[in-house]
Amino acid sequence: MRKQDIIVGLLTEALAPLHLSVENESHMHNVPPGSESHFKVQIVSAAFSGKRMVQQHQLVYVAMGDMMAEIHALALHTLAPDQWHGQAAGASPNCLGGSKAS
Repeated sequence: MRKQDIIVGLLTEALAPLHLSVENESHMHNVPPGSESHFKVQIVSAAFSGKRMVQQHQLVYVAMGDMMAEIHALALHTLAPDQWHGQAAGASPNCLGGSKAS
């Protein structure tokens, strides 16, 4: 099973999102083809209501459990239902190739 599908399942089960988008952005980074190491998640959940961003992110980390050890980068866009108006998460920045020798 793809990591992306596992992430969707874990977050859906733990946080009952009203909206969930999980994108594998590994192709935008200096990794081998077919890698599953960099993900962007936009999630809207009532579980985030009244919580600060860091608390929202902590809920995601707990939901992801051991899967977090298998991911190099996770860009999180977490929103409570009253904060979301159907907008998509913004585009991720280009990889600066931090692991490449210059």
